This record gives sequence, C-alpha cells and structure tokens, in this order.
Amino acid sequence: MDRKEILRYLRTNTHTEDAAILALADEAAATVEKTAVPKTIYRIFDCTVTQDGVTIEGHLFPSCRLAQTVQGCRRIVVFAATLGIQTDRLIQSALMTDTAKAMAYQAAAAAKIEEVCDQLEDELRRTHGVQLRQRYSPGYFDLPITEQRALFRLMDITKRIGLTLTDTCEMVPTKSVTAFIGIEETV
Repeated sequence: MDRKEILRYLRTNTHTEDAAILALADEAAATVEKTAVPKTIYRIFDCTVTQDGVTIEGHLFPSCRLAQTVQGCRRIVVFAATLGIQTDRLIQSALMTDTAKAMAYQAAAAAKIEEVCDQLEDELRRTHGVQLRQRYSPGYFDLPITEQRALFRLMDITKRIGLTLTDTCEMVPTKSVTAFIGIEETV
C-alpha cells in the first residue's frame, strides 16, 4: 500500500517527516493488509449512451455526467469491489479505544480499496485487451445513489460477493466500491 495515499486520506502532509504519524500510517497499512479480504466482481455489457444517461440491459442509469464520461462507448464494465466486513469491524473496534488509530485504519482502508479497484482495471486491460475510461459510481454528481439498487440487481452483487445495501443505498461493508467504466472502442 502506498504510504503517501494513506497520508493523503489522513489529510496530512504527504511529505511529513513526523515519526509518530509515519509509524501510525505504516501500522495501519500492515493491519489493514492482514485484515482485508478483497472480493471483486465485474461484467461487460453492451450499452446505449444518450445525452441523458446510459442504458444497460433495459435499465436507464440517468446521468448526463456518466453519459459524457462514456460517450462513444458501446460496451461498459460494471463492477463491485469490497474489502470485507472484517475491515469495518477493525475500524469500529478502534473507534471505541483509539480515535487516531481508527482514523489511520480508515485512511489505510480507503487506500486499499482504491488499490483493489486499480488492480481490477489492470486485470481488465490485460485479460480483454481494452482501453478504459474513468470510473464512475452511483452517488457521483448527477447519478443518484439510489441507482445502486439497479446495479446490485444487474450484477447479483449480494449473492456473489456478500456486499449489501442499506435502505439509504449505502454499502455494507463500507469499504466497498461499485462503478461503471466505459470501454474505448478501437478502430
């Protein structure tokens, strides 16, 4: 895990030489690495992009910004990734006894889930030989968080990797990501 990313998520100077902060970041990284049980799932779908959104399997995901992000794409990756419930438990347990450690675990877990997503993108590029656009998730800009429900149904996410949604469409475990990634069409 990249220490600078953990420091960035801690909202501290990424060039700090403060030994206590660096030790806290390193300990958090090591603990999260041991605790996390990453799981991912993805599927590639055909899609239709209009200026109002993206249609996949008959469902319109309404978002002008998502449509702009994947404009020109005829296929799209839909994926989910999670670090598992153990990471949530680690953070919650630390909150009871050591707020600084809990914040460091939170930052390390944020860096770790991004690392998992980046590795999934690398795998997609290698396995499918594709160019990918930027990730775009429900809750960003004008794509309502409630679209998580359709995404979860589309991918059967709960059954396949154990990720669930609350009534307000927050994911459990919390250190999880769902996203769309447009596939660049090569000529």
